[in-house]
Amino acid sequence: MTTHVPTRDEALALLKEYTKTEALINHALAVEAVMRFMARKRGQDEEKWGVIGLVHDLDYDQFPEEHCTKCRAILEERGWPEEYIRAVVSHGWGLVSDVEPVTDLEKTLFTIDELTGLVTASALVRPSKSVMDMNAKSVKKKWKQKHFAAGVNREIIEKGAEMLGQDLTEIITDTILGMREVAGEIGL
Repeated sequence: MTTHVPTRDEALALLKEYTKTEALINHALAVEAVMRFMARKRGQDEEKWGVIGLVHDLDYDQFPEEHCTKCRAILEERGWPEEYIRAVVSHGWGLVSDVEPVTDLEKTLFTIDELTGLVTASALVRPSKSVMDMNAKSVKKKWKQKHFAAGVNREIIEKGAEMLGQDLTEIITDTILGMREVAGEIGL
């Protein structure tokens, strides 16, 4: 099978084929938006970064026990480029994958996957229930409360920020700014 560079529409259709849970779809849209924001900031291919962000958890709803492994199979079956597949699989590094993030794209996805969850949880406890009036300081305050959004692996975010050579406040700010671009669509 020949390699095919997927479009955003194809990625979204594939996501919706495998993902029925609204929260997971919203998470995918949030990650896509942040990946696009980060790509623009770094002068990278926004479409590629966004498409990879959109499908990164493609297999999670139906195959949580095979997360990342099943994703590889689904994307290979459809002839996706190995670069895209590797990036998707690398976001589970150290948890469900042994593929270490090495490119800026992979390191960014690894970092912001968990961070979008913390930003979402932080927004939902605000009076506005929105990212539109939120800043990094309010997320960092919640960060320190280990019981808050306990499912968010803060160590991964810290490790990712270190891999990217970025300050945590900057990454949180960029994540918020990226999520603002789809706030209406994801209910924040």
